[in-house]
Amino acid sequence: LQWDPMITTLPGLYLLSVGVVKPAAWLLGWTGSVVCSVGMLRFINLLFSAGNFYLLYLLLFKIHQKNKAVSGFQRILSALTLAMFPTLYFFTFLYYTDPGSVFFTLFSYLMCLYGNHKTSALLGFCGFMFRQTNIVWTVFCAGSVVAEKLNEAWKIELQKKKDEKISSRKGSFSDLSRILQFLVGYLLSPKNLVTLTAVTWPYIILVSLFFVFVFINGGIVVGDRSSHEACLHFPQLFYFLSFTVFFSFPHLLTPTKIRKFLLSLRKHPVQYSLIAVISLFLIWKFTFVHKYLLADNRHYTFYVWRKVFQRHELVKYLLVPFYIFAGWSFADTLKSKSIFWILMYFVCLLAVTVPQKLLEFRYFILPFLIYKLNIPFLSLYRQLLELAFYILVNAVTFYLFLNRTFQWKNSDEVQRFMW
Repeated sequence: LQWDPMITTLPGLYLLSVGVVKPAAWLLGWTGSVVCSVGMLRFINLLFSAGNFYLLYLLLFKIHQKNKAVSGFQRILSALTLAMFPTLYFFTFLYYTDPGSVFFTLFSYLMCLYGNHKTSALLGFCGFMFRQTNIVWTVFCAGSVVAEKLNEAWKIELQKKKDEKISSRKGSFSDLSRILQFLVGYLLSPKNLVTLTAVTWPYIILVSLFFVFVFINGGIVVGDRSSHEACLHFPQLFYFLSFTVFFSFPHLLTPTKIRKFLLSLRKHPVQYSLIAVISLFLIWKFTFVHKYLLADNRHYTFYVWRKVFQRHELVKYLLVPFYIFAGWSFADTLKSKSIFWILMYFVCLLAVTVPQKLLEFRYFILPFLIYKLNIPFLSLYRQLLELAFYILVNAVTFYLFLNRTFQWKNSDEVQRFMW
């Protein structure tokens, strides 16, 4: 019955906690001090974490069901690795919105893949109640349905023209312009729009309700808005790509990848030069530094910023070659997906990262997981290497959190290092 005005998310976690804990207390005869204890509330996230592991397994099975070469053990191992993804796993043991937010978003995505769009939209609403930005992943679910329809129509278009070059060279700019022409033509057809609306109407209703909420609320944030102002923070995309390379190094940072990238660089110097110039401009004009990033020394982002970006004014520009490699390597692993799926994913990735002024690793959890679910399986050796790396990072994170406490001069409370 109390509400802290500093809380910026909707009360999904708290409503669900009441829904789980109250009946349990009534059945088992627990007292109020037990029901609303720290341990009991954190136990809710432990349930979500177990659910996330199972959902990740089901999603891997559904997305890669045509890949018969992958064993059941590899699927379980991949699901376990993703469930232990350090930025998510850490918050399993605290009372944060992340495990529940991930649970409902993944559940919504699974139902979408099975064609249960009404259920998917309902679960998307639950995810929205945990974190408002999850509406982007509702759009992604609708977009993946649209992408599937577009891909079917594109294949028919290719057969009509008997033009094999387009499908084999879908990465070139000329092919991209032809795809965009097809896209515009398809979406301007009233018949196609009716077909797409008939499939995606549950998502359309939910997104419409979101816009009504934003209009009535006067913004996406509830509570303290002063620290959560939207802006065009384009370097957030570069930070996400770097974050993804770090946590997917067995896949994205291999000698083979580096060789392929250098070969691509040699083949298309003009295109990469243009990308570099655009990247430098975006960093120059659109880098924002949130006050929390500079002031809150509990979070790892504070040290990343201080040790890397604040060493010299030029560091943020010198990182552009790495960002370009990270972006190329990231896109290269998505080659198995259709061009329309990739476009939809990148639109959602931009929508969920770029408006955020604060560099916060928790904002990267969902785009990272959806990316990892959709790329090809690693070899068993690389899967085990990734799992071992995650376990090591988790062990270090927990050690620092539990044993390396410190105090601020103006506060008696114990402070701890965390994501």
